[in-house]
Amino acid sequence: MHIFAIANQKGGVGKTTTAVNLAAALAANGQRTLLVDLDPQGNATMGSGVDKRALPRSVYHMLLATASLADVRAASPSGKYDVLPANRELAGAEVEMVDLERREKRLKEALTQHTDEYDFVLIDCPPSLSMLTLNGLCAADGVIIPMQCEYYALEGLSDLVNTIKKVHANFNPDLKIIGLLRVMFDTRSTLSNQVSAQLEQHFGDKVFKTLVPRNVRLAEAPSFGVPGVLFDKNAKGALAYLAFAIEMIERVKNWKE
Repeated sequence: MHIFAIANQKGGVGKTTTAVNLAAALAANGQRTLLVDLDPQGNATMGSGVDKRALPRSVYHMLLATASLADVRAASPSGKYDVLPANRELAGAEVEMVDLERREKRLKEALTQHTDEYDFVLIDCPPSLSMLTLNGLCAADGVIIPMQCEYYALEGLSDLVNTIKKVHANFNPDLKIIGLLRVMFDTRSTLSNQVSAQLEQHFGDKVFKTLVPRNVRLAEAPSFGVPGVLFDKNAKGALAYLAFAIEMIERVKNWKE
């Protein structure tokens, strides 16, 4: 089981879009996939077609150990993957977990009981470095960083790399950066191409080959509760995420070899 946190401390960079579409694309390629929504906004939950307003239990109950992972998970109706759903209740977990033992390892401990059931676990982290994000990073083998190719994004990236180093040193020695995914990419923009070249120069093969373009169809899909890769299979954004899933599967295969 490969556990990847999808993280970036900057908001609005396509974390949830990446989490939902990668989960659906991996499932479409025959991979048993679990998507963990750690954001109290519950966007990954809704984007997967699971109604956050009608949840009997959520990831909040699992983190506080009042429900098991099996009690909480729901199936994405269209995506053919499982979801640990979230809603506003999860915001309360931040405060309630402060006094708990091993509070940063709650998610990791819940997942370890289900290692044989999934090939991939994707964790959609909130944009801030919170107890929830820390749980995601402590549970993960590595981090996928979606980012836009603009200068402000580069500044945010150095902060995130420092955070990952701190978590690696203090909580999770297995944590590493799996790769950077360039999203909302505009090939006509000189700036995008310049920043993209800088990333390749600095991070080398840590930069995924796949480029996800700006795409209206990807942005429309969540309002229908369907992942973009299924909402319009021929849209450029959908094709990019399908290609990214194949790149991800290949990368993981190469580790084993």
